[in-house]
Amino acid sequence: MTSDTIAAVSTALGEGAIAIVRISGPDAVSVARKILTRQEFLESSRMYLTNLHDNEGNIIDRVLCVHFMKPKSYTGEDIIEIHTHGGISAAMKCLELALSNGARTAEAGEFTRRAFENGRIDLSQAEGVLSVITARSDEALRAAARTLTGELSREVMKIHDSVLELQGRIEIEIDFPEGESLGGLDVPEDIRTVIRQIEALIPRCSGGMLLSNGVRAVIAGRPNAGKSSLLNALLGRKRAIVTDIPGTTRDIIEETIIIGGIPVRLSDTAGLRESDDVIEAEGVRMAIEAMTESDICVYVSDGSAELSAEDKEYIRGLEGRNAVIAVNKSDLPQKISNIESSCQKIHLSAKTGEGIDALKRAIYDMAVKDSLLSSGLNVSAAQLEELKGALSDLREAEKSAVSSLGEDVTAGLLNSARMSLLRVLGVDAGDELLDSMFSRFCVGK
Repeated sequence: MTSDTIAAVSTALGEGAIAIVRISGPDAVSVARKILTRQEFLESSRMYLTNLHDNEGNIIDRVLCVHFMKPKSYTGEDIIEIHTHGGISAAMKCLELALSNGARTAEAGEFTRRAFENGRIDLSQAEGVLSVITARSDEALRAAARTLTGELSREVMKIHDSVLELQGRIEIEIDFPEGESLGGLDVPEDIRTVIRQIEALIPRCSGGMLLSNGVRAVIAGRPNAGKSSLLNALLGRKRAIVTDIPGTTRDIIEETIIIGGIPVRLSDTAGLRESDDVIEAEGVRMAIEAMTESDICVYVSDGSAELSAEDKEYIRGLEGRNAVIAVNKSDLPQKISNIESSCQKIHLSAKTGEGIDALKRAIYDMAVKDSLLSSGLNVSAAQLEELKGALSDLREAEKSAVSSLGEDVTAGLLNSARMSLLRVLGVDAGDELLDSMFSRFCVGK
């Protein structure tokens, strides 16, 4: 248990019906006694109406208070919640009084970090808390809820326990080679069973991560191909300036849309061409960099004009990537009859809207490839890497089990896989990982 008591406003500051100040720690009750008139609520988990007063006894607000008793509170510590009237003044004055009577200001995510450190939730559930807060679609919210309620934890622990049991059986064989053989021990097949379990879990985690983080789709192409018009058409509103003057877009314009429940971060980039203008040249450099770093590239070509040599060169560079060629201006007479590329081609008109839905479907299909969205589970990038590391160790352990490397090598690989699985749940997680994780939370959560 931590020794200090923390406090923060846990609701967004601004005009509203109520604001909530949360106090957690060993001195939460004593802090509340000093600033609240009625004391009955301190003895139960019922909500009471009382007065908030300053250190001179002057009434500040009429408030509701509730005491969540340890160890069954959110943080595992005594928590006092004070519900003031909405607005900035009452909530901030309540927080000020709590701080002047023994509490300190909570750091970002500190309430949830204490819940983790006190065993109320594991790291995957903490990730679920953050994902519920940041969910931008119904699908993302459902995935976050599955993780928050412990579905990922249960799946990971089930796999961990299978690996632990298998590791233990192998180590018994190592320690007692001349003892009675353990019947039915088929190490390679048992490892393959665990591999299948984790292979089924990883796409669910990838799907949850996709629903939470989304993908970056870059709109690129030559000047006047209609990139900004396409951005506006995808958004359903005018966001980028559209003119007949080449080089209008110089900086990267970013907006997010939801396609099939997935956040897609669209980036409209400068037209790809040689330029003596320093600013435009920098925009082109940034566009090329964005193309390289994007998850999906939408290359826009002008269907009413012949493909230029530059177009053909950029399109060749998209081979093997998640990319779609958007042949724009289908409302005009077409001069492009064939594009030599394995990338999907969609003829569309950003002006009339023809083909926009087909482009959205193409972006969605590329985004969800190898991911399971309907049963997604939220994880962080670090947790997903740990799962993949465990899978890699298990595959090596299977190879070891069918070769002559020895049971000790197999047992060591199984142990390594097991440690990766425990790190998914936050067991033995380092301070650096925890700091990075909880810093993504807002203050008060």
